[in-house]
Amino acid sequence: MTTTVETKALIADGPVLLSLAGGVAHIRLNRPQSANGMSVELLKALYDAVMLCHGTPGVRAVLVTGEGKNFCAGGDVQAFAARGTALPDYIRPATAYLQDSVLSLARLQAPVIVAVQGFAAGGGGFGLVCAADLVIAAESAKFLAGATRVAMAPDAGVSVTLPRLVGLRKATEILLTNPVIGAAEALRLGLVTKVVPDAELPGAAGALAAELAQGAPLALAATKRLLRAGMALGMEACLSEEARTVSELSGTADAREGLAAVIERRRPNFTGS
Repeated sequence: MTTTVETKALIADGPVLLSLAGGVAHIRLNRPQSANGMSVELLKALYDAVMLCHGTPGVRAVLVTGEGKNFCAGGDVQAFAARGTALPDYIRPATAYLQDSVLSLARLQAPVIVAVQGFAAGGGGFGLVCAADLVIAAESAKFLAGATRVAMAPDAGVSVTLPRLVGLRKATEILLTNPVIGAAEALRLGLVTKVVPDAELPGAAGALAAELAQGAPLALAATKRLLRAGMALGMEACLSEEARTVSELSGTADAREGLAAVIERRRPNFTGS
């Protein structure tokens, strides 16, 4: 006999969707036309969704996915570039919502699973991967830090989470040289938990979330808290410096040049200004 699990829509429209079924809260980034690029509006909606997970009884696991071909291509470069010299005024709230979202995910008692198809890039996509408890990737998934490529610096706690996942030397290489990392390499490095064929990604991620939702919630929460204790202290200590650095860099000519180069699909010409 098959039992149908009722799905309850908690956020039914907007740049981030949220539903609850069988103890699994499903957060879906919902700007597929922009590769789920993180605008201020999306980041605020993400924070609201995560906080709703905190306040909704019955949430036993959280699954984060992205609609469309890509999980998340990072910051919305079109929105960033359009601000010109006023970009710092846009970056500050964007960074605040991103940092609050990452910390709130880390502080959830429920385990957080991220499922990646296409690109997971920048503070948004790559940062969420590094912050998650478990990550399932499609075979064709690709990972890119990307911040220094546009004359910016890592955010979303990546300067803490990435070295703890892959080691300081490898994290330095990834953050300074911005290689595109395939799924198999991401698994070898410890960036992801498991790689599955593309067609199996939704089912595999959903099955893992459902399995965790059936686990002992207090034991899972305590285990997550113990594993995160040292990292959380380090992350909180670095967030203000990350925010200050990203805001400062976003006002430079190099940042504007980096964004323009991405949009125009050319090599940037950085001048150090």
